Amino acid sequence: MDLPTMLADIAELVGCESPSADLAAVARSADTVSAVGQRLLGASPERIVIDGRTHLRWRFGAGPARVLVLGHHDTVWPLGSLATHPCTVDGGVLRGPGCFDMKAGVVMAMCAIAALPDRSGVTLLITGDEEIGSPTSRGLIETEAAGCAAALVLEASAPGGALKTARKGVVGYRVGVHGRAAHAGLEPEKGVNAAVELAHQLLAVAALADPQRGTTVTPTVTAAGTTANTVPAQGEFTVDVRVSDAAEMARVDAAMKALKPVLPGASIELGGKSNRPPMPASASAELFARAQTLARQLNLPPLTGAAVGGGSDGNFTAGLGVPTLDGLGAVGGGAHADDEHVLIDELPGRTALVSALIGDVLGAAR
Repeated sequence: MDLPTMLADIAELVGCESPSADLAAVARSADTVSAVGQRLLGASPERIVIDGRTHLRWRFGAGPARVLVLGHHDTVWPLGSLATHPCTVDGGVLRGPGCFDMKAGVVMAMCAIAALPDRSGVTLLITGDEEIGSPTSRGLIETEAAGCAAALVLEASAPGGALKTARKGVVGYRVGVHGRAAHAGLEPEKGVNAAVELAHQLLAVAALADPQRGTTVTPTVTAAGTTANTVPAQGEFTVDVRVSDAAEMARVDAAMKALKPVLPGASIELGGKSNRPPMPASASAELFARAQTLARQLNLPPLTGAAVGGGSDGNFTAGLGVPTLDGLGAVGGGAHADDEHVLIDELPGRTALVSALIGDVLGAAR
């Protein structure tokens, strides 16, 4: 692997901004990813556009897919972020919006596949909407994963370079509260204060968390009312739920659906659904053991694993029962933050590990 070329390819992807919500920007990014892939893999991808969102797929060999290598090229960074967070390479660190999550991982995936003596049975899928929950790519991911011996996710590593061996499931809810407007000074008693009802519901929802089970239930965006002198007639808040297993997902869902208004005359409207199923440690156990063995054979530092709260497209593949190992991408930190960065010295070894793991799974599957 030519490290300077790899760094240049990563910088090229980072230099093409791709916020998930900007369809034109994601399409431009897909052009850039395609060009880099053409150089590294010697093949152009299939371009798959669903509801305006652009995904890329490379399939190698005429036989059935055995290994799905998964990544995404969209980011959380808005257009113009490069002006304040330029892509730089300095002191062994590459910086730039989206470099860690996960444009370095995209290039690593391509380099790992390019190094294989036989790519038959490998599918590389790079999606364009992961950061917003994969609304258009979930079906595509699940279709490509079906029947595979493994799904390898090139998302960024956990702290210290740990692989992500388990992920929590993710559910998002919207709680709408309806009251009745009235003049706040003249006759507030004629109103039903949606803001007060919202406060009651916020506390009830937050109490559903169970730290002992690793369940977080977090009210987030909150709004109520229209003017300062009017009893609020409506309000709403969103809820972020993270659970480690299906039983907890069912418990929280039942409790959310059982919410009742506290104030006479108030009503509640509940919306939302599961975004990603849990990825249990059992889904990654065998692949993680293989990766540890390969790391020793490659004289790499011992691999560690971590269970994390964030979801990824690996949740979908694990939910199908496909063995899934996540966090195989760049080592660094600062995902979604001002200090997002990639440790350059880790790139060659990590990429070699991914290549060896793909080859190992292919060999076993054949």
